[in-house]
Amino acid sequence: MKNRLKYLLIALGLILLLTPFNINAQSKEDFKKEQFISENDTLNYRVLFPDNFKKTKKYPVVLVLHGAGERGDNNEAQLVHGSDVFLNEENREKFPAIVIFPQAPKEDYWAKVEVKRDTMPFQFDFRNKEEPTKSLNLVMKMMDSVVAQEYVNKDRVYVGGLSMGGMGTYEILYKKPDMFAAAFAICGGANPEIAETYPKGFNIWIFHGEKDDIVPPRFSKRMAREINHNGGNAKLTLYPDDNHNSWDSAFSEPYLLPWLFSKERNENTY
Repeated sequence: MKNRLKYLLIALGLILLLTPFNINAQSKEDFKKEQFISENDTLNYRVLFPDNFKKTKKYPVVLVLHGAGERGDNNEAQLVHGSDVFLNEENREKFPAIVIFPQAPKEDYWAKVEVKRDTMPFQFDFRNKEEPTKSLNLVMKMMDSVVAQEYVNKDRVYVGGLSMGGMGTYEILYKKPDMFAAAFAICGGANPEIAETYPKGFNIWIFHGEKDDIVPPRFSKRMAREINHNGGNAKLTLYPDDNHNSWDSAFSEPYLLPWLFSKERNENTY
């Protein structure tokens, strides 16, 4: 009996010895749960601070807007897509930044758009020039408060999003043209007229799946064309075999973060 116990303990020790164990492993819980409150309205959001964060240093900020499927009030679902990219240990080391994922409630939208879901693809009536939705208005107020902090590098504030969040990205660039240094928009769309107000030379990387049967890829093509026509710098990547979930391909792009973090706001373009 003693020998059996001895061998069992030896075997257990070998298993523990050979099992990979990374004490620095990242998890979604590294995104801290927070709330932004303005008057009687509340915005849930998650925020990831750099390792060894110091208020005496200055950091870039990345705002990421989720899609319609991640709306709710649990302050968790918005991390389903894209958060792993920013949690990646190598990325955190190379690109220390403050990363913010807000969450819109079920009944609201980031962009001002009427959506008809009884046809495929969906029908969209973009009204970006109207007053923003409650959720986007809260995001803009929250970002104003964040960018005002001493530890934020105001020339390196970025925004990006997928689907509904891609639409929100185009609109917040229209509403806050002086805030962002660069952006990425995945399978989104907008009223192309708003591209006229984007800063000259503004850098944006646009992604879409050619087989998207929810949000037509023509929206991204049109926005890229109009941004470039109006003096912007839109980079368009189309995935020939992707449907609406082109965010999987976009967030797997090895040059997405190096490209994004290489951009700085040019005061001469405003």
